[in-house]
Amino acid sequence: MLIKKVFLVVLALGVQLSYAQTKSTAESPAATQIFGTRPEVEETVKTKGSVTIKGKVINYTATTGYMLLRTEEGKLRGRIFYVAYTKDNENDLTKRPVTYTFNGGPGSASLWLHMGVIGPKRIVMSDKGDALTPPYSYTNNEYSWLDHSDLVFIDPIGTGYSRAAPGVDKKEFQGYQEDIESVGEFIKLYTSQNKRWGSPKFLAGESYGTTRASGLSNYLQSAYKMYVNGIVLISAVLNFQTINFGIGNDLPYPLYLPSYAATSWYYKKLSPELQNKDLKTLTAEAEEFAINEYATALVKGDKLTTAEYNSVVKKLSLYTGLSEAFIRQTNLRIDLPQYNKELLRKEGKTVGRLDSRFTGTDFNDTGSSTSYDPSNTGTISGPYTAGMLSYMGKELNFTSDLTYYTLGGGVGRWNYSNVQNKYLNVAEYLRQAMSTNPSMKVWVLGGYYDFATPYFASRYVMNHMGLRPEQAKNVNFTYYEAGHMLYIHMPSLQQMKTDADLYYKNTLAEIK
Repeated sequence: MLIKKVFLVVLALGVQLSYAQTKSTAESPAATQIFGTRPEVEETVKTKGSVTIKGKVINYTATTGYMLLRTEEGKLRGRIFYVAYTKDNENDLTKRPVTYTFNGGPGSASLWLHMGVIGPKRIVMSDKGDALTPPYSYTNNEYSWLDHSDLVFIDPIGTGYSRAAPGVDKKEFQGYQEDIESVGEFIKLYTSQNKRWGSPKFLAGESYGTTRASGLSNYLQSAYKMYVNGIVLISAVLNFQTINFGIGNDLPYPLYLPSYAATSWYYKKLSPELQNKDLKTLTAEAEEFAINEYATALVKGDKLTTAEYNSVVKKLSLYTGLSEAFIRQTNLRIDLPQYNKELLRKEGKTVGRLDSRFTGTDFNDTGSSTSYDPSNTGTISGPYTAGMLSYMGKELNFTSDLTYYTLGGGVGRWNYSNVQNKYLNVAEYLRQAMSTNPSMKVWVLGGYYDFATPYFASRYVMNHMGLRPEQAKNVNFTYYEAGHMLYIHMPSLQQMKTDADLYYKNTLAEIK
């Protein structure tokens, strides 16, 4: 009997000590703890911070940690890592928006938007977007969107520190539908647990994150009756047919041409007549040729007359700076790897995919594709990974023994079981959401030097959604002289802030 009492006392003390540790971790900025060691526990830590935006100090609370996904029977399925920022002293949450944010891949953590443009800290780069000398650093982000909205940065399962539960196959989360459902459940849980159902809500995604955002806009409505006020689509890809170069699919060629023209203009490879034009005028001309004569030629295929063929060859050479002989070798179809290798071949350089303003050097100058992407491996990956992990440990007081998956590594082969024998196209889900929720505002942002998700392709998709005039007026486009990660280019980052201010102001002004 005595042994039993001693055991109960020790057990009670252990519970109290465990509770005290968790409580101190959540409340004290000085507390430290290794997270990720107890998968069944919803571990979070709260810290205080401030950021100055347009001369005004914004005090906020940062919540960093895990949201648990469970079945209705209570079985743990996975843990989603997130960082949330809420402005302090906001008593009326019905007037304070919340923006749910994520990146792409699929397989990318949310650090790019988090530490690049939207969050209260940003990675220090050159004004062009070059990586500086390591070790890399971060600074206060005077261009953050926190002055307009609370922010929640979400890392889907297999990215960042997010993981499937022990014994659960990660494949249960690695497909378009599976991804939509798990991220949608996170948004529902966060909204409920933090009493934000009455708040204006926004979704913001980059790259594949725009695919996710478009799907979520419809899924949240149908599954949870949650209607959002706006969607921000940064470097958008909604229809994968527009970016998939393959035999029998001629659609990407005209949609990439304006970006080819912009890049050739950037490297001064065009004729003096075109080179002396400004970028917007040049790309507008390239767009007209792309959707008229060039697209018609591709549709005609082998039935083109010799005169028509020669005319297209000449104009493709004019807008790309590539030789007519090379264009004939491609049969009028210049795919992205070929362009990136060919444009600067004589200089012994290659062109970046995420951002064509960056160049690399391959082992040799032969071949029809580059060996790596100089705008990713050689530019952003190191600074953003180091900056994010440094920031989390130093200021968010969050560390983990797990590997932080920034892009790839934690995600295996993605399944698209919902689109067998066709291309994934989420534009229809977005159209359905806009029909059901006619006040939802869609903001599409693109970069002229983005080869991963070319700006003209996203406009093509939006123009083929079948929107009625009253729906189309809710869609706005803005373009920047940058690549896929628009914000690494300082002038574009500054303009994005100006445009974001206007977007939130106009959208919130319509709330009755």
